[in-house]
Amino acid sequence: MITKVEIQGQKFTMDLSKPIDISIPLSGSSKNPSAWYLSPPEISPVIMDNFVGSVKDGASTNFNTIVFNPHAHGTHTECIGHITKDFHGIGDALKEFHFICELITLEPISYQGDLVITKGQLSKALLGKKPTAVILRTLPNEKGKLSRQYSHTNPAYLLEDAALFLRQIGVKHLLIDLPSVDKEKDGGALLAHKAFWGFHGDQRLDATITEFIFVPNHIKDNTYFLNLQIVSFVNDASPSKPVLYELI
Repeated sequence: MITKVEIQGQKFTMDLSKPIDISIPLSGSSKNPSAWYLSPPEISPVIMDNFVGSVKDGASTNFNTIVFNPHAHGTHTECIGHITKDFHGIGDALKEFHFICELITLEPISYQGDLVITKGQLSKALLGKKPTAVILRTLPNEKGKLSRQYSHTNPAYLLEDAALFLRQIGVKHLLIDLPSVDKEKDGGALLAHKAFWGFHGDQRLDATITEFIFVPNHIKDNTYFLNLQIVSFVNDASPSKPVLYELI
């Protein structure tokens, strides 16, 4: 279905029948990706008295309970409430769901024994563009990201000045294929989160960070139309489903 839209005075055309889902499905399995030292998610039938919520076990419906953590178990979108004493909900932060975005691919570089994304890399990749949303795919980009266990592995992350650069050029929505924009064990510094959201100054209550995405290799770096979908959780973060559409 060919559709034309106008965003911020610019007109775009896309085919809505060809979505590109860059979320990671959540499963009740040890193969589900995980971080932050938690056990895998659980999806299991309700058991109550003589009732088992499973059609194969004789129930009329499948009636499952799902136990998971948005930050640890897959694609999720978070707001500044992730790092503030006062409550800020993702539903209040994200009230628009359609954006023009730039997909860029970068290979983290070595820095003080870690692998990091720098301001210089982002600036070079964006070529002077100032998009509302940026999707960052990191190399190597292996399908193992769909099931990787990240706890105690010190994954790549963004340096503080890289996150600050994105804020300064007006990026409101950052999506990455890592479990966090910050170093796994940083003593609670959260430098990239705080720089992106303007934690110590003019806080950006309408900016979001989406982590744990996966962008297949055949999707080329380019400008896309982004539909960023969340669940209506009253929480700082929600499972999310970012979907891209090629512009034609």
